[in-house]
Amino acid sequence: MRFDPLVAAAAVCAVTALLCAWAAIAALRRPSGVVRVGAGGIALLLALALLAAGGLSGALAVGLSGYRALTREEIAATVRTAPTGPQSFEAHFAFTDGREARYALTGDQFAVEARIIKWHPWANLLGLHTAYELDRVTGRYAKLEDEQQRPRTVFSLAPEHPIDVFAWRARLPWLAPLVDAEYGSSTFTRADRPATFEVRVSTTGLLVREVP
Repeated sequence: MRFDPLVAAAAVCAVTALLCAWAAIAALRRPSGVVRVGAGGIALLLALALLAAGGLSGALAVGLSGYRALTREEIAATVRTAPTGPQSFEAHFAFTDGREARYALTGDQFAVEARIIKWHPWANLLGLHTAYELDRVTGRYAKLEDEQQRPRTVFSLAPEHPIDVFAWRARLPWLAPLVDAEYGSSTFTRADRPATFEVRVSTTGLLVREVP
């Protein structure tokens, strides 16, 4: 299993919060006195703060579970295309996590979109690195007139998330100090002949290369 700093931080916060809560209960059960109440109150507040920090770390870990940490250019998926008719083709995706899927698309090209989250450098110390997730694949027409009039096809490439970090960022402005940038990236190429392509992702976005 891959080590996840966010999960580890959540676990440490949870254990420390339990210890602080135990200390608060022990302090409050002692004979009455200002010191007893003060020590118990401080320990209780510390336990609540640690629980909040642990909850945030756990939520981020869950929200980023479908994203892959990105430190350099890497292959996100291998795509094999095969024409099935005029301006129609099948795209077979082989993802790096072992998943495979086939999509029947219309158009002259296929386009892949991804969502990318870039954290501030100091957040890297918490284990938060630039992360990406393939979002969707669409059929694309070479001519604008076809794009406006011909049938369009689009399929999701991303799994369902119990927590959507992109949505969180929009609803919770206080996450802004953590996030440097959040953006979408797209790349497309021809699909009018049998071929194999590598969809690659880097910190600057997506690109696609044909495999000889």
